[in-house]
Amino acid sequence: MDTANSETATRRRLFGGEAGMGMLEMTFVLLIAGVLSAVALPATKTALAAYKLNSAVSSATGAIQAARYQAIMQGYHHRITFTQGSDSYQILSKVPPATTFSNVGGSVLWTTTTGISMTPTTTLEFFPGGTVQATTGTLSFTITNGSTTKTVTVSGVGDVTVT
Repeated sequence: MDTANSETATRRRLFGGEAGMGMLEMTFVLLIAGVLSAVALPATKTALAAYKLNSAVSSATGAIQAARYQAIMQGYHHRITFTQGSDSYQILSKVPPATTFSNVGGSVLWTTTTGISMTPTTTLEFFPGGTVQATTGTLSFTITNGSTTKTVTVSGVGDVTVT
């Protein structure tokens, strides 16, 4: 008993009263946590939306560059088709002596995120010399998350820029 009383007396001397947190202190801690959450949540949502858009743009531009490199490396025509309303693209090739394009594998998702869209439907044809032309649409298309839009532009020599 004497030891317990001695520890309580020491605690009161060091910490100025009863051990633990009072109702007023707890209220202030919860209030500060609420304010910090209210400030951080919109910033986190905005950052996440930007990350998802940038990820979709990176996937699409990477696919364009990969199709171009395949045409150069393999020495025959390749196409990539991005279909508006679809979250996927299809790569096709025309292996000589063929006169038509055939699919290379299946469709590939360029985004798995809802709310990301692309316009217009675009088909790019890549030649063995590295040049590019649009057979459907133009050499530019947009990807948007509803609030921010990125424009992907491919030059005639295959340079990809995003604005």
